[in-house]
Amino acid sequence: MKKTYQLRDLDCANCAAKMESAINKLPEVEAATVSFFTQKMTVTYAEGVDETEALAQIKKLIRRVEPDCEVVG
Repeated sequence: MKKTYQLRDLDCANCAAKMESAINKLPEVEAATVSFFTQKMTVTYAEGVDETEALAQIKKLIRRVEPDCEVVG
């Protein structure tokens, strides 16, 4: 399942790259891209994954990299 989320207050391209790298290491995620320019994140979840739980883990990773960044949607 592929989902796209809006990111609010993503401040730099380097932070976006760090987020993308960390998210792609999660076993629940098949692929993820984080774009600083569009302020969007696209995540392809592995089959059978609970999206709510996986998104909670993704949000924790994002807050570690950039505490002010919010996932919308």
